[in-house]
Order: sequence, then C-alpha cells, then structure tokens
Amino acid sequence: MTAPDGDPDSAPLGRHEGRVHISARHRGIDAATAVHLALHIPNALFSLLIVIAVSLLLGQLTALSPWAWTGLWSLSGSLAFWRPAENVIARLFMGMHHPTERELARLTPLWHEVTARAGVDASVYTLWVEESSDINAAATGGHMVSVTTHAVEQLPDGQLAAVLAHELGHHVGGHAWSALLAYWYSLPGRLTWRLLHTVVVRARERSRITAEVIVLALIAGAVFAVVITNGLILLLVAAPFLIRAVGRHAELRADRYASGLGLTTHLTALLSGPLATEGTDIEDARTTGPWAVLARLLASHPDSRARLYALRRHSERQH
Repeated sequence: MTAPDGDPDSAPLGRHEGRVHISARHRGIDAATAVHLALHIPNALFSLLIVIAVSLLLGQLTALSPWAWTGLWSLSGSLAFWRPAENVIARLFMGMHHPTERELARLTPLWHEVTARAGVDASVYTLWVEESSDINAAATGGHMVSVTTHAVEQLPDGQLAAVLAHELGHHVGGHAWSALLAYWYSLPGRLTWRLLHTVVVRARERSRITAEVIVLALIAGAVFAVVITNGLILLLVAAPFLIRAVGRHAELRADRYASGLGLTTHLTALLSGPLATEGTDIEDARTTGPWAVLARLLASHPDSRARLYALRRHSERQH
C-alpha cells in the first residue's frame, strides 16, 4: 500500500540495510511473563484437583489408571507448541486462515523487515489472517502472528509493520505462549465454577429458596474456605485483577519493543489515529455508572492515551 503524499501519519517505512544477524534466542521470559505465570499457580492447582477427581472416576471406568489420566492432562499443554495443533486452534477456534497470495504479498516484506531489525528468524513464526472489519492483531501460542483483513487492507506500511512488531514483542517476551498455557491449565477450574453457578441458578429457579438464603450460604461457605486455607483462597479472588494488570503491562512492554525497532513514529500514528478510540467504552462507563472502576481493573488492554503516554515517556528516556 502506498502512503498518501504529505500525510504525517503515513510516513514511509525505512528498510533494513546490510547483513541480518539472527539471535540464537527467539523468545524468553520477561518480568510480565514470570509474574503472569506465578499468578496463575492458584488457578492451576485448583484445576489440578479437579482433574485428579475426574481421573479417579475415569480410572474406575477405563483401563488407564487415574495417574495416567492426570499425566496426560499435565502433558497436554505442550501441544500449544506443536504446529499441527496450532493450525487446528487457528482454524477451528479462532476463525483464522493462511494469508491469500495478495495478503502474503503485502505482509511478507513488512514481516521480514520487522524480524530483520529484531534479529529474529522470520520462518520461526507463521502469519495468519482473521476476517474482521476491526484493526487488530494477536500473538498466540508458540508461533502464530495474526492480523485482521482490515488491518492488511487499510493500514499504511509503517503502521502495519508497527502492529507486527508489537505482536513479535509479545512472542519474544514470552507473553503469547504463557497466556495460552495459563488459559489451558486453568480451564478445568473455570468450567467447574460455571457448572456450580448453573446449578445454583437452576436450584433457585426450581425451589422456594430465596436469594437471601443463597447469598448467606455463599458467604458462610466463603468464610469457611478462608478459615481452613488460612486466607490463601483469597488469592483466587484477587488473581483476576492482578492478572489483568500484568496483561496491561505486557501490552506496554510490547509497545516498547516495537519502539526499540525504530517504529515509534508509526506506532504513535497508529495509536493516535486508527486506534485512538481504543478503551473509550471504559471511559464512557466511568462517567455513567458505578461499575466503571471494576471494568477498568478488569480491562485486558490499556487505553490508547495510556499507551501513548507510556510510549512518549519511553522515547524521552531513550534520548
């Protein structure tokens, strides 16, 4: 895509000159990833208890021992790094497809430019496209980088490169694989909570139990759980807020990564232009209802103003 002449938001993307030095390491674990994994330990342990309980039942019904079922579940997370499994996840669960020839012609030069600046082997990761009218992108699993069709078709080269660099930052920092593993290993616990919620709602609908009785029973159960666990169960309550806070910090780290690849101008143009309204639904909620603080604490991304401010501060420190 050719940028409109004289448009400051569509500054041309410079090209990497000279040799490309590929780093021996393509991904690691930064502070955001380490804290994110640590915060998911209570959820993972709760899920493990659920899996052991189910495995005991399956052990009675099948030839496999309960520990074999538990072991299979424990090892199942490694499938997140197996490319055939990623292909299934991308196509069936995320609605993605491999880029068409036209999309590939647009994405490949920009992806090679970004990875050359980063010293990363471009072939380590696989590009995907999601059919969507939104400007969005995602880094998933061990190797997937996806962008929406609207981003591919509408963004100038520099801004699209900034999007790709941001997602590469998630991979290099370990945010992508840790998020997928955390989701997978906390899934049994989440499904159990949903099942309990459904049971309580159905019981309420089919009986004369009042809402007050249910609330009192839940409070009594919560107090009992706090006492017998010496307060450790409170980590399950605080964890969602802390996890989202770490997630927002990871977004700012990915922005800094893209900035470090020389894409500050393009990322700034993106955040002040096409993504300028990101997070405005939370801003509206803050002025209209008491749930705004909760919505802000549970937001997965910082709003565009926060990202621009952090990016500007980062650039000032670099100079």
